[in-house]
Amino acid sequence: MNYTKYEKVRIIGARALQISLGAPILIKTSLLDPIRIAQGEMKKGVIPITVVRD
Repeated sequence: MNYTKYEKVRIIGARALQISLGAPILIKTSLLDPIRIAQGEMKKGVIPITVVRD
C-alpha cells in the first residue's frame, strides 16, 4: 500500500512508542533509537499497523 507522508510519520511514531514501551522488535538491528528501529521496520514492511481510509 502506498502511504502519504503524513500516514508514514503517524505509523512510525505510533510504532516507536510501542517499541519504547517494550514491544518486541520485528527486525534484526543493532540500533537503540525506537524511531530508527520503527523506520527500519517500515522500510522492510513488517509494521503490524494498518491504515483505514474512509
